[in-house]
Amino acid sequence: MIYAYYKQKLNTMTIQQLQQSNLHEIIKHAKDFAIKLHSDVNHKYDGLDYSTHLYMVYDTACQFSHLLPVEIKIEALASAWTHDLIEDCRVTYNDIKREFGETIAEITYALTNEKGRNRKDRANEKYYEGIRNTPGATFVKLCDRMANVLYARIEHTSMYNVYKRENEDFCSHLYTPDLQEMFTYLKKAV
Repeated sequence: MIYAYYKQKLNTMTIQQLQQSNLHEIIKHAKDFAIKLHSDVNHKYDGLDYSTHLYMVYDTACQFSHLLPVEIKIEALASAWTHDLIEDCRVTYNDIKREFGETIAEITYALTNEKGRNRKDRANEKYYEGIRNTPGATFVKLCDRMANVLYARIEHTSMYNVYKRENEDFCSHLYTPDLQEMFTYLKKAV
């Protein structure tokens, strides 16, 4: 149900929002590349095809793309697709860089969790610092979190309470005034 909705919405948004750009092929390539690699490793999202999550992250990125500086908009939208590749798909930073260039590789790398035994270890201060210091990464991480929160709330998963508990700390680590609209949305979502 949710997968079909986001797939249909993405196709409509791609036509409406990206036709004017001759760079939209980068985003389409990132979409195809990420979906294939997540599928190749049989990575799931709450038992669903992982593309469900990727569609939701990209949809959120399109919704808030007006907050992105023009010079990073295409790369940030493409990174909505690639954001979990290093963490989940046995892909390296250099693989992403070869395929999409340094900016997308940097954003994807910044969103790759640290090693750790639990969520707090994996999302430590070094992790948040890397996100804050990488242009476009905070935007993509917020899109990722919003997609996770929305899914958890709609499907009534146990992760909703985890996101709710973590929200204040998560936001305090990443807050930036230029993305205030996203932080406000996230606060209301949990």
